[in-house]
Amino acid sequence: MALTPITKRLVPDDVFDQLLSEVVDGSLSAGDSLPSERRLAELLNVSRPAVREALQRLSATRLVEVRHGGATTVRDYQRHAGLDLLPRLLVRDGELDPSVARSIIEARLSIAPDVARMAAERFLRAPAAARQALLGALAALEAADGPVGRQHAALAFWDAVVDLADSIVFRMMFNNLRQAYEPAIEALAPLLDSEVSNTAAYRAVSDAVLRQDATAAEAAADALLRPATEAMVGFLDTFEGEDA
Repeated sequence: MALTPITKRLVPDDVFDQLLSEVVDGSLSAGDSLPSERRLAELLNVSRPAVREALQRLSATRLVEVRHGGATTVRDYQRHAGLDLLPRLLVRDGELDPSVARSIIEARLSIAPDVARMAAERFLRAPAAARQALLGALAALEAADGPVGRQHAALAFWDAVVDLADSIVFRMMFNNLRQAYEPAIEALAPLLDSEVSNTAAYRAVSDAVLRQDATAAEAAADALLRPATEAMVGFLDTFEGEDA
């Protein structure tokens, strides 16, 4: 383990961050036991309550198993963690992880057409405000300036589509994917600008949803996202290969 003493303002959040890094980066493997609370407090130069709170957070995210009166054991995060870990996996020590970025890009292509189809199917059930939000998001995207501005506007467009789909599971998935993606927007925006600049394709998705044509909405979403997705995956694969 490569733990460093924690000083000044660094408290349970920083204890959590250090331990999380050890798990995610592989310094702590599945099945490893963490030192005792007392020993961790000594290593990190913090109080035992700070360590206890950090361990409770790790347990809540299913990264460790805390046994009352026994050892705290590291779990395999790839089998037990949820999508809320994605932001941490995507950017590590200020560097973008190409394999995680590729997974996020691929996931949106798998998810978005279904979301668009459901939005069209359930359009009439949606509140009037949600229907208007789609048109407003499209107008904002058409007026957006610059690659980063267009990326944010595109996220707002899909946010409106997800609302119309009326699926709590897709909503939570979208929230986590957005949370993971937003810190990397400036790095990825130039690579995806051809997609978010294609406002005609976004309008095709919007029009299909508005006329409740589920098949057309699904096809329009796939047509919108597939070209940039395939280009991005190819770029990230090449980047990952060069970095290996």
